[in-house]
Amino acid sequence: MTTLAAPPATRIGAAKALRHGLTLARRGVLKIAKNPEQLADVTIMPILFLVMFVYLFGGAISGDTSSYLQLVVPGIMVMTTIQASVTVGIALNTDVSKGVFDRFRSLPIARSAPLIGAVLADLVRYLVCLVVLLVVATIMGYRVGTSVAAIPVAMALMMAFGLAFCWIAVWVGMLVPNPGTVQGLMAVLIIPVSFGSNIFVPSETMPGWLQAWSDVNPVSLLADTLRGLLNGGPVAGPLLGALAWMAAILAVFFPLAMRAYRKRLA
Repeated sequence: MTTLAAPPATRIGAAKALRHGLTLARRGVLKIAKNPEQLADVTIMPILFLVMFVYLFGGAISGDTSSYLQLVVPGIMVMTTIQASVTVGIALNTDVSKGVFDRFRSLPIARSAPLIGAVLADLVRYLVCLVVLLVVATIMGYRVGTSVAAIPVAMALMMAFGLAFCWIAVWVGMLVPNPGTVQGLMAVLIIPVSFGSNIFVPSETMPGWLQAWSDVNPVSLLADTLRGLLNGGPVAGPLLGALAWMAAILAVFFPLAMRAYRKRLA
């Protein structure tokens, strides 16, 4: 008897893999459109933070709520983006746990397509949360002090940072057994990074050791960049520091996330 050899596996090129990823990204966007409550965490929570800090602490920190609103809105934009980027890790972990990725593997698509789709679909979450935050802040009295053209630049910078930071969430999501653990571990990272920054208070009011960290904290650097873009002030210095952090995060966590992703699906 003659044994028939199995046909060689078809290698999927980068262009086709990207097309598959965009198709699954569309799936993710449609899921958000059909279940808009998925956006509650990135729309309601930032508004609560904004209202609470402005009206409870604004007068004590800046002397009046109007001045504090100008200080805190760019910072909350950064914190909101970080919080939104956690969702991709939770979503990927959920899909793997429920066997959704097993169905994807039975399809003639690139193995990276589900990951690409999930990350790209998250751009919609960043955009929605930033738009909602700016609209509410404008109603409360926030005004851009530079030009309207600075708004899309600031939003593009935040979306780029979200795409960089989300690889930490992807890495964690591929390592831990359930979605709840992803959320808990990411909170352990996000809370000290966010509150140990100049989002809510000027770093000059902090103890020396905390001020030293706040001055190099990526959240502080991004907040200062947005303040320069939207309110007026220096942009180049904090922007270079923020870009350096983004490059470092990508250099470290993108390979770790891809390795964990391949191992989880092996």
